[in-house]
Amino acid sequence: RSALASLVRRLAWLEEDVDRLDKDMLLLARQPRYALMCEELRKEIGVGWLVAMVFITEMGDMTRFANRKDIGCYIGLVPGSNDTGETKRAGHITCQGSHRVRAVLCQAAWTRIRLHPGEKAAYLRICARNPKYRKIGVVALMRRLAVQMWHIAVTAQRKQQAAA
Repeated sequence: RSALASLVRRLAWLEEDVDRLDKDMLLLARQPRYALMCEELRKEIGVGWLVAMVFITEMGDMTRFANRKDIGCYIGLVPGSNDTGETKRAGHITCQGSHRVRAVLCQAAWTRIRLHPGEKAAYLRICARNPKYRKIGVVALMRRLAVQMWHIAVTAQRKQQAAA
């Protein structure tokens, strides 16, 4: 009983800590620097406060990226390559960049697969090629979502700079 009581006290403390951190994050998200981008990003299905704030803070200045290829490379959602001179093979994703962004994009992608009919259809189309490689479909949707979020954030950032 005493061990169980100790675990229950730890759980209560952790839940209070999570609530406190959520409140701090919401305060940060409502700062003028992040508010417009957060509101625009949250309009996407599967993107909440946490996903929006992790994406904004980890990516930094969105205008420094020239195109969607730069976004995929920066986050590490592009395949690595094995070139031996004669053959060129694409390997696993490079995993360069922020693992936090990839983690929240993964969760957002799964939510979008569940709730967005277009994303579910795209996922099923990718998985139909080879049912063993379902992760490839998720990674493709993660990259697609990252590019969409980048477009939204750049537009919001330019609006904010024009208003200032």
